[in-house]
Amino acid sequence: MSELKPIVLYQHAQGPNPWKVVMILEELGVPYEEIFQDPSTIKQEPYISLNPNGRVPTIQDPNTGITLWESGAIIEYLVDTYDKEKKISFDTFPEKYHAKQFLIFQVSGQGPYYGQLAFFKFFHPEKVESAIQRYEEQTLRVMSVLDKCLEGKEYLVGGKCTYADISFITWETVAQAIIPEFGEKTKQYTNYHAWLQRLMARPAIAKTLERKATMGAH
Repeated sequence: MSELKPIVLYQHAQGPNPWKVVMILEELGVPYEEIFQDPSTIKQEPYISLNPNGRVPTIQDPNTGITLWESGAIIEYLVDTYDKEKKISFDTFPEKYHAKQFLIFQVSGQGPYYGQLAFFKFFHPEKVESAIQRYEEQTLRVMSVLDKCLEGKEYLVGGKCTYADISFITWETVAQAIIPEFGEKTKQYTNYHAWLQRLMARPAIAKTLERKATMGAH
């Protein structure tokens, strides 16, 4: 893809969602450049003209002219536009829709529950034990759902690693980094734990996680 102009990815080192996009770009071999945003400025101009939600990631693709935000939408765009060989996606039925199903589960289930657990455990000014308990229960429930879906399988859909699998990695690594006991808790879900190890051994994923770690990001 040497003829492609680099996709511009706006991100900041601390957040897990931009690194999901980095993993997809690395897996597909799509050139990109990163513009790291200070978290204190992403709700201000000029960034909110790109992303009125004031979050990262956002991409600008000079090859198509699109500006796009929300990690799930960005991932779908990247595989639709650049995964012509279907390395990490499908154009077959029903696999195409099952992969979308798991991506939506990640952005609507895993991400919010993990994020709320981290917030109430570490950042909320008051200790609200009922909230911590609820979100811990829900994060474990997400793991249990994936564990059941992975029974007898190496990957979530179609017998190969896809964007659906990759989308879950960064939130899990964040959880294990900031809540060390979570690393042990994942082991009770044996299918889930083995799947995570399998994914993190992939060269593109390992490269991304190593770079993320060197930047001091969870």
